[in-house]
Amino acid sequence: MRFIKKKKFLILFICFMVFLMAACGNKETSGDKSGGKDSITLSYAFFAPDNTFPAVQMKKWAEELESRTNGQVKVEMFFGGTLLEASNMFDGVANGTADIGLTATTYEPKRFPLLEISDLPSGYPNSEVASQVVHDLIKEYPPEALKDFKIITAFATEPSYIQSKEAISSLKDLSGKQLRISGGLTPVMEKLGAAPVGMSQNEAPEALQTGVIEGNISSREVLKDLKLAESVKHVTDYPLTITSFVAVMNKDKWDALPEDVQKVIEELSSEMSEFTGKYLDEHVQEAMQWSEEEEGLSVVSLSDEEKWNELLETTQKEAVEKAEAKGLPAKEYQKRLYELIEKYKGK
Repeated sequence: MRFIKKKKFLILFICFMVFLMAACGNKETSGDKSGGKDSITLSYAFFAPDNTFPAVQMKKWAEELESRTNGQVKVEMFFGGTLLEASNMFDGVANGTADIGLTATTYEPKRFPLLEISDLPSGYPNSEVASQVVHDLIKEYPPEALKDFKIITAFATEPSYIQSKEAISSLKDLSGKQLRISGGLTPVMEKLGAAPVGMSQNEAPEALQTGVIEGNISSREVLKDLKLAESVKHVTDYPLTITSFVAVMNKDKWDALPEDVQKVIEELSSEMSEFTGKYLDEHVQEAMQWSEEEEGLSVVSLSDEEKWNELLETTQKEAVEKAEAKGLPAKEYQKRLYELIEKYKGK
């Protein structure tokens, strides 16, 4: 009887061990590429639709992060303000509503005084140069407003252009025109005599359709991505401001990540800046061609007698003086800005 009990116990023990080994084996062979490491899911929020260029950057970043961590990290993306809007992006990341948020710093006037200097007309030839310059400036001069976040990456648009319902080729044409622009850059258009309206890019299509604004000032990919070319039929061929974007992560979430994951995210920072700039420059050309061929968009040159450069020369100087008065190294920042522009223009 005792032998039978021992035999039953032995059989049960062997079955248990076989089950345990099978379970462990399944864990290693069930497609878990992370090598048995705990999986990590990060939420990433953005205010504009998923076909816009910053959203393309998000998808590329997520793809690279997942690949380089062998599937350990997954990224859930929330576009079009479904989780956080531009107006509450930083607060939402700080309180953990999203792990990561992407927004334009120009939507927060006076919060980024040094970035306001580099967002002003500075001779950027395209988005690729502007993106790398802004990325390096943020790294070298971390904004005080972002000290409680982990900065994931930064990039910028190409210089913005006036996109209007009626052709604008002179200050007279521009006078009093209600044009949408990122809030922090309104002084530029005030200098030129327009009536700038600060609002997010995402609000522009409806505002144009309802007549709240008479045009939009931004990089030109939105003519196709947001179908603005259906409402605006003219682009004034004069480069203006850029718009800087920054992606930030909740600091506690960052601190909790494994070191190897943090290393991959660090590696992606400058790579994504360069990728985004190149992508946007190519996409702008596609958008312009589409707008001209499909929507009859025309490119308008300034009249020869126009002196817009002279009017705008003082805007950056004034921004530097204001930042210096706050105790910020604005003159040094401005000098570095032009050094970086020359560096990346020469690459």
